[in-house]
Amino acid sequence: MTKFFIDQHGCAKNQTDGEMIVGFLSQKGFELTLNADEADFIIINSCGFIESAKKESIDAIYSVKAAYPDAKIVLTGCLAQRYAQDLYEQMPELDGVFGNGDLSKICEFMTQIQAEKRAVQTYEQKGICEINRPVLFNYKGSAFVKITEGCSNHCSFCAIPLIRGELRSRKVSFILKEIKSLIASGVYEINLIGQDLAAYGNGADDEKLDCNTSALAYLLSEISKLEGDFIVRLLYIHPDHFNEDILDIIKKDNRFARYFDIPFQSGDDQIILKMNRKGSSQKYAQLVQKIRTELPDCMLRTTFLTGFPGESDAAALNTKNFLKAIKPDWSGCFPFSHEEDTPAYKMSDRVPKKIAQKRAEALEEIQSALTEKRLSSFVGQTCDVLVEEIIQNDALVSEDASEGLAIGRAWFQAPEVDGCIVIRYDLDNPNEVLAVQSGNVIKVKILALTGVDLDGRFEGLKKKFSDSEKIKFLH
Repeated sequence: MTKFFIDQHGCAKNQTDGEMIVGFLSQKGFELTLNADEADFIIINSCGFIESAKKESIDAIYSVKAAYPDAKIVLTGCLAQRYAQDLYEQMPELDGVFGNGDLSKICEFMTQIQAEKRAVQTYEQKGICEINRPVLFNYKGSAFVKITEGCSNHCSFCAIPLIRGELRSRKVSFILKEIKSLIASGVYEINLIGQDLAAYGNGADDEKLDCNTSALAYLLSEISKLEGDFIVRLLYIHPDHFNEDILDIIKKDNRFARYFDIPFQSGDDQIILKMNRKGSSQKYAQLVQKIRTELPDCMLRTTFLTGFPGESDAAALNTKNFLKAIKPDWSGCFPFSHEEDTPAYKMSDRVPKKIAQKRAEALEEIQSALTEKRLSSFVGQTCDVLVEEIIQNDALVSEDASEGLAIGRAWFQAPEVDGCIVIRYDLDNPNEVLAVQSGNVIKVKILALTGVDLDGRFEGLKKKFSDSEKIKFLH
């Protein structure tokens, strides 16, 4: 049987693509291996969003070829879609370049490569691929569910529409079917993802949505009808058309995490307009106030882009003041990346990289204090925590030989991007040892704050992970 290994890069959207690639290949008799040494094919599922991510994926090609010279190397993902022909012509290390336009065609492409035929293939970005994912590259109990593909916002700095096309939405019925299947397979945490969840519904022409509500609100209301003990988190909602009608749904169902990921990018009105966004710092601040008025205990994550062309010292100061004003609980701050074929690429008044980096670091310093203050409010509380992994590294274990350590997350911590909770439990207590296992949801008393991580003590088991043969978790 032909074996393949997959090397994942990039965001959660690309991760779900990788999981679907595994699904399509497994259907046709290819076998996933976790040992690259025994793989006939090594698939590098690449990112092509910004310069640093592109470099990481290119470096992976060279390192994989050097380490596994006998394996066939196939590049998939955003970098492959964006630069397919150039990569094919300039990198003989690659046996195939596939892209991410129609993942269902990966099997016939791999068969072609298997027959010693070097090839390059991309497909038009139309529709959304659907397949049951037999493997999730998550910790047990957590999954990403893609509800849209592509993006039609066309922010002037962003290459996503160039790579993934205009926005398309999955059918509500398909999303519900997938969520039901995941819950039945033991998943507790459902993370809804897309380039812009606020635009959900565009391109969905098969279902009659309630015209009195947004399509996203309709989807959430349908999810709310599902039975089971699970939580749903919404990741990435564009601020220019935030669906305020989702707030009431979230308020009524505690299974929806009061967690909002809204990328404001800048707090300067002129830069916001140059980014091809419709809002303003005042409108964005009002949106934050609206959300916090409706859901006072919510967590807010955002991102800021520093060094955008034309960002003056005054504009950078406006963003700094905006950050201080809205007080997000989490934020990522990134220097601008000049991406060819985007409108911003040709803009004049470029900001030197060192200045952009310095401005990002200044925002991060402010954010660190804000995050520390908010996380401190959880000290003394008892939270439901999804256990991710047991710490077995001798360099990290507790000084107390009878004390076990594990890592987990609560509702206010999204996977990969936010902090975590260190869980302490009694190794001499069989009940605690059985309870603190990957995939289980447990009660944890928060004792202290260390940086962006919380320290807590096991208090009880809430939900035991029910393993399933249908899905394997491979974080």
